[in-house]
Amino acid sequence: MLDIALIRRDPDRVRTALRRRGQDPSPVGEVLRYDEEYRSALTAVERAKAEKNRLSAAIGEADDKAAAARELRPKLDELAQRIAALEERARSLAISEPRSPLRALLDNMPNLVDDSVPGGADETANVELRRWGEPRKFDFVPKPHWELGEQLGILDFARAAKLSGSRFAALAGEGARLSRAIAAFFLDRATASGYREIAPPLLVSRETMWSTGQLSKFADAMFADADSDLFMIPTSEVPLTAFRSGEILDGAQLPVKYVAGTPCFRKEAGAAGRDTRGLMRLHQFDKVELVWLAAPEASFEALETLTGDAESLLRELELPYRVVAVCAGDIGFNGAKQYDLEVWMPGSETYREISSCSNCTDFQARRASIRFRRDPASKPELVHTLNGSGLAIGRTLVALLENGQQPDGSIVLPAALRPYAGFSTLSL
Repeated sequence: MLDIALIRRDPDRVRTALRRRGQDPSPVGEVLRYDEEYRSALTAVERAKAEKNRLSAAIGEADDKAAAARELRPKLDELAQRIAALEERARSLAISEPRSPLRALLDNMPNLVDDSVPGGADETANVELRRWGEPRKFDFVPKPHWELGEQLGILDFARAAKLSGSRFAALAGEGARLSRAIAAFFLDRATASGYREIAPPLLVSRETMWSTGQLSKFADAMFADADSDLFMIPTSEVPLTAFRSGEILDGAQLPVKYVAGTPCFRKEAGAAGRDTRGLMRLHQFDKVELVWLAAPEASFEALETLTGDAESLLRELELPYRVVAVCAGDIGFNGAKQYDLEVWMPGSETYREISSCSNCTDFQARRASIRFRRDPASKPELVHTLNGSGLAIGRTLVALLENGQQPDGSIVLPAALRPYAGFSTLSL
């Protein structure tokens, strides 16, 4: 959530940021109008209370207190009713009130994009920063992962559809073991780099979803249980970021770094006709997520380090990839700056996203009330939150199958993964 004080102080900056995202800036004016009405109501309450106190004092100072009370009682009653009405109006407009129109506007207003973010309306304007590795040159026509997986008997889409419908997959035999190995590999590398592993709940409250910027913007993409009002996590970014909600951290302990490997659940629609086959866009998928809580002045440097942590996994797996700076029109709702890691997929002869790494500045921390003190005497400040996939397990599996495929349909695994998988080759 944006700071209402920032919108009051510099509304043009917020309007410019919305335009850079390709969004209508008019909600800024609505926010200012409701905020002015809210503050006017509070001022009117204080004035009415002061007048009520003045009249009450006048009764107490009168020689004939009974007569003064009879004379002033109607005015006191009128003031009491006015105060109650004004307080109710102020409450209805307060940011803390979930049904407030001011809160609704702020809930749907994205984070301010950093000045370093490239301009552009969509992913075509994203800027490639660097590449690692050369895409393999095949002396045969490479197959897509779903063909490879079905031939090897490790991917079963038909039976998954029988169980759950479209956009689900089942991994079998060495495929299930390989997926588990990838997750263990990622988690071990993260914990060795100073991340604290968390095994969070997969169902979280509405408040948790809201506090991490998932509601109300993405409500239609979530799986939820209406009776308990619990949501299945769309990413472990949600419980990891909210893990310290409502707390004041010791600034000397920053940054705090968490990692989790969890199933994730989303009502993935995708672009029409795109990713309708295979593992690229499913309703249920596994992912290892990296989350940082950092001091504000260190958060953009932290984004570079977090992105490097994700990149190192791709290098160990010998997968060609590139890093792109996501443009203002394509950046996520919570992000102020975002890098995407895109891995080479021979089956489609293109780079596809395997990780997004974002600095969300204080946008999530304001909702979740995650603060820190620089020293015991300091005023609490909001942390900056960062997150990144380290990495998406299903998409990593896709990349391994397609990049490691051999003419006979077998798959050769990279050396770093073999001790985790317990085998070096997937064969027919």
